[in-house]
Amino acid sequence: MTDKMTIDELAREAGTTTRNVRAYQTRGVLDPPQIIGRIGYYSEEHLTRLRLISRLQQRGFGLQAINDLLSAHDTGSSLGDVLGFSDALMAPWTDEVPEEITRVELEEKFPEIKDDESLINKAVALDLLAPKDGGWSIPSPRLMRVGAQLVSVGIPLAVVLKQAELMKVDIDSLSWRLVAMFGMYIWEPFVSGSTPDRELADITKILQELRPLAAEAVSVFLARAMQNATEAATLMELG
Repeated sequence: MTDKMTIDELAREAGTTTRNVRAYQTRGVLDPPQIIGRIGYYSEEHLTRLRLISRLQQRGFGLQAINDLLSAHDTGSSLGDVLGFSDALMAPWTDEVPEEITRVELEEKFPEIKDDESLINKAVALDLLAPKDGGWSIPSPRLMRVGAQLVSVGIPLAVVLKQAELMKVDIDSLSWRLVAMFGMYIWEPFVSGSTPDRELADITKILQELRPLAAEAVSVFLARAMQNATEAATLMELG
């Protein structure tokens, strides 16, 4: 491979388009070429960079996040550190495996859907169900079991779904706050260089430690809130 590639040759070797190459340069994630005469020539370093950008995009990173990660790479972090951080950031928060269910099985668990198809549409909108091959996929079998148990003791499915909708809004808000906290106090100081004693491997370790802490905090606060609500309701009844 020559160390002097035109933009067309670079794009072909990297499996991308010249439009993407130019966009990466504009966004600052790819250095400009060496200009000889009127032609820009790219090197093996550009190709390596493009391939790394592609790998990070495949892992779900946007260009701004990629730019931040590559900045860390340029200041001493190894490729392994960069990919290790991306693995930690994008790792699933649950070990649940989706399950499949037929319409008949679904109706056995939730008899109300026989007379009200909108309940299924509501479950799909909440990502509790997903159509698949004439049946359904259940993204979270645990949530399905919770819902089925609530319905079995007499709580209407419409009420269960409404509570799931409200809870999802609350959890979404909490999640964004926790992500913002990590960004503001851990990631942004690292990227800006205001915490020079930290390396990308340190940030990855912090991220890995914060994940179970966040889940534990939510569990503890929910348990305390449920206890307080139950006690308050009991006192109101007794009063």
